[in-house]
Amino acid sequence: MGKKDREIHRITGARTSLTEDVRGRQRRYVISMLVRTVCVLLAVALWNVQRYVAVGALVGAVLLPYIAVVVANAGRERAPGLPSTFDVPATTPLMLGPGGTGGSGGTGRADPPSS
Repeated sequence: MGKKDREIHRITGARTSLTEDVRGRQRRYVISMLVRTVCVLLAVALWNVQRYVAVGALVGAVLLPYIAVVVANAGRERAPGLPSTFDVPATTPLMLGPGGTGGSGGTGRADPPSS
């Protein structure tokens, strides 16, 4: 077994660790909840000053928990650049019929339509 026979693995194709993934999800969730808190405080502070801005902030405060949960619960991303199990090279001829002729019986061409 020489040096050329060994398979080389690239670390750039590896997934992030589970602890880093969970930490990133928690960070995104906490940031979105902080934005929600700011929206609620804006709604309270601006309710008698600018009602439209306060209503917009209140709508944001209502919708943000749903968005935050969906983003935080998003699954781990696939490792970049890994080949698919069903990857077929483009140079592979496809067998469409008997002998690869697409079912035309080996003539290699389609019969002209009769009128």
